[in-house]
Amino acid sequence: MVLIPASDGPAVVACNSCRHSATARDGADGRRGGAALAAALREVKANDARLEDIAVQEMPCLFACDRYCTVRLRAAGKIGYVLGGFTPDETSATAIMAFMRPYAQSETGQVPYALWPDGVKGHFIVRVPPAGQVVA
Repeated sequence: MVLIPASDGPAVVACNSCRHSATARDGADGRRGGAALAAALREVKANDARLEDIAVQEMPCLFACDRYCTVRLRAAGKIGYVLGGFTPDETSATAIMAFMRPYAQSETGQVPYALWPDGVKGHFIVRVPPAGQVVA
């Protein structure tokens, strides 16, 4: 494993090695589900100027294999989240990026439930405190 530098601004980190589904590692196009979701996230970002400051990053295996396709939402000094169980498509990518807008604008990373898109509800696996802090 090699760690490489990445922007510490608001980012969606997609597991690019996630399975496509419970029964298939790859999609019909031969790509892993995580790689397909990362591509969909980039497409959604490219088509919405409000997402300009949100990075889409990739890495292999977030270790949430039974909740494929998995993403980590993060920003410096904010609570982070790991979400999974997505279909690797534009609908899921749109919901994830719609959550990222209020997440990036929040002070702590907490987003009021009323602002959660339906497409992310039920997909949260864990929340991660920022380095050097815990949630009270």
